[in-house]
Amino acid sequence: MPTTQPTFDDIMRLFRENAEQSSQRSKEIDRKFEEIAEQSKQTDRKIKEVTVSIGRLGNRLGEFIEEAVQPAAVRLFRERGIVVHEVYQNVIIERDGDGLEFDLLVVNDQEAVGVECKSNLRMDDVNEHLERLTKLKRLSPKYANYRLMGAVAAMVIPENVARHAIAQGLFVIGQSGEHLKIRNDARFVPMVW
Repeated sequence: MPTTQPTFDDIMRLFRENAEQSSQRSKEIDRKFEEIAEQSKQTDRKIKEVTVSIGRLGNRLGEFIEEAVQPAAVRLFRERGIVVHEVYQNVIIERDGDGLEFDLLVVNDQEAVGVECKSNLRMDDVNEHLERLTKLKRLSPKYANYRLMGAVAAMVIPENVARHAIAQGLFVIGQSGEHLKIRNDARFVPMVW
């Protein structure tokens, strides 16, 4: 059976059909990309909402830790020979354009302990707290003659972070069973600022 050569009209028809199919595929691909872009926007919105919720939860856990540590601070520091007369929560001090905040400030007539409370203690938290402690006497002259010490408290304290805090002279307060305890050994001597 002899084959016939396609005519110019046949080639043009095939070309138009191919162009039509390509155009349809291109439109379909564009539509899919638009769907993906919209889904990506929705995913970004959801991630932002979850991030905000997690942040709120983290703040609430921090408040929970503060509420648990505040009454325990009197007992814990008295056990270490630091008489406690007052415990202040959420202490904010500002002077000369600089400021600091302590979750708890435990004081008597000659000593003060600035306490940072976290749900999960990180190395950065310890280092930031050390910076706060160096500022207190400058920003609040009423504590200029106090023996200032520091402490960190958390529900979760990784061992390397606890070792770092102790090496920097901070008390480390953590959960032990149903109670809070100072994790530093009896020989520990706190840093005094």
